[in-house]
Amino acid sequence: MSAMVLVYRAPMRSRDDGIDAGKTIARARRLGICGFGELGVDDDRLARRIARFADVPDGALVWTRDPESLLWLGRIEGPYRRDSASAASAVDLVHVRPCRWLAAPFLESEVPAAVLVTYRRGGRNFQQTHDAEVGPESLRLWEARTAAG
Repeated sequence: MSAMVLVYRAPMRSRDDGIDAGKTIARARRLGICGFGELGVDDDRLARRIARFADVPDGALVWTRDPESLLWLGRIEGPYRRDSASAASAVDLVHVRPCRWLAAPFLESEVPAAVLVTYRRGGRNFQQTHDAEVGPESLRLWEARTAAG
């Protein structure tokens, strides 16, 4: 098991509160993608966010939290692209990367503490979780679930 896996928080919540985060996360899981939208972000900031997201290495793990506070673990598995489908715009999830999501969520009590800290801080940005244990702990959960079938 590699201890050097990178872990990111992927809220996948639009900055437009009128967009249902549950529908956004459901679309991401159904299509096997991870990402963010562009509503409410100026062009310069958006360009920087896209560049950082595109630079995330394949194999990085991502955590998202749905409206029921269940946490979903995924793994980035491909390059950045812009999804121009009207269904992507409808849920403000247009800047995406392929992502393999585990089939079942985790309860808060099951995830690394650093993941919970990032969500308790709030915010809607895709961002790296900086903690010495979050990579090995998340990878252990990933491997346990993927080995189980």
